[in-house]
Amino acid sequence: TSKPMVLFLGPWSVGKSSMINYLLGLDDTPYQLYTGAEPTTSEFTVIMHGPKLKTIEGIVMAADSARSFSPLEKFGQNFLEKLIGIEVPHKLLERVTFVDTPGIIENRKQQERGYPFNDVCQWFIDRADLIFVVFDPTKLDVGLELEMLFRQLKGRESQIRIILNKADSLATQELMRVYGALFWSLAPLINVTEPPRVYVSSFWPHEYHPDTHKDLFLKEEISLLEDLNQVIENRMENKIAFIRQHAIRVRIHALLVDRYLQTYKDKMTFFSDGELVFRDIVEDPDKFFIFKSILAKTNVSKFDLPNREAYKDFFGINPITSFKLLSQQCSYMGGCFLEKIEKAIARELPDLLGSIGLGKKP
Repeated sequence: TSKPMVLFLGPWSVGKSSMINYLLGLDDTPYQLYTGAEPTTSEFTVIMHGPKLKTIEGIVMAADSARSFSPLEKFGQNFLEKLIGIEVPHKLLERVTFVDTPGIIENRKQQERGYPFNDVCQWFIDRADLIFVVFDPTKLDVGLELEMLFRQLKGRESQIRIILNKADSLATQELMRVYGALFWSLAPLINVTEPPRVYVSSFWPHEYHPDTHKDLFLKEEISLLEDLNQVIENRMENKIAFIRQHAIRVRIHALLVDRYLQTYKDKMTFFSDGELVFRDIVEDPDKFFIFKSILAKTNVSKFDLPNREAYKDFFGINPITSFKLLSQQCSYMGGCFLEKIEKAIARELPDLLGSIGLGKKP
């Protein structure tokens, strides 16, 4: 039931806050987001709809379960002091919520922020319907913080839009070079066949600089607003599709853990050292055909299989003895977990999508 969330990420001082001010017409109002050449946004700012202009403290937002930000309490009081909400009576915000984030500063360590910055970013990334990663022509270098950010965006490529902001500060030839350099910098970080959509414009209320491609910038701006509108319109379909995608991941994970457990049980004898047996399986799952058997016996795609290394960490935290085989988790009345999730993936969620496509109320 929550509104679509649009997340703004990127290096410091690339124009994230200016872009939000511009889209919502907040310039020269008491509630415009503070902007400047130095790193200015140190808070996570949530801009949402309200009957009148109003600022809400992070502690109040987290305490109000109706706002769906209460899970943020787990990041501690230091973070809640860096969370702020702004209510604005704006038409667009009746249909969408914007989130402005602190700019990435490459030479700053997470500890200096006083809260787990990457974990907080991940929380917002997991809930965002659209993610604007904003750059400007002077900040195209990719450091460790930005690399980490793109690692967190893995699997959300369809929601990413790259913004090359302040484009009217360059002559045409320079702009083309910068556009190429941006793709060159980002190519190793976005490992998908189809590159994300890049919008090139200057998102602020000032007139475009003379002798630049004003028509192009205006068309790009209109395209971005159409894109935003499309995401709002397709909110329900996107949500169901994402639930189905998540269900497929859960199913594969369940099958893999089951296979690890079955292999462990098969290899254990009365005299075996359980820890050594399982370490052998985790270190070299291919020797025991763990992943290959999943592909052979189910309709799982090899491209959907997770990283083998991840399971070393997973079983380091969750001992294999704490799991039950999937076949033991079936009951006469309740059925089997795996059958239920298979039914949801194959029939129930596609039917739900179909009913929306036909204009029915799901």
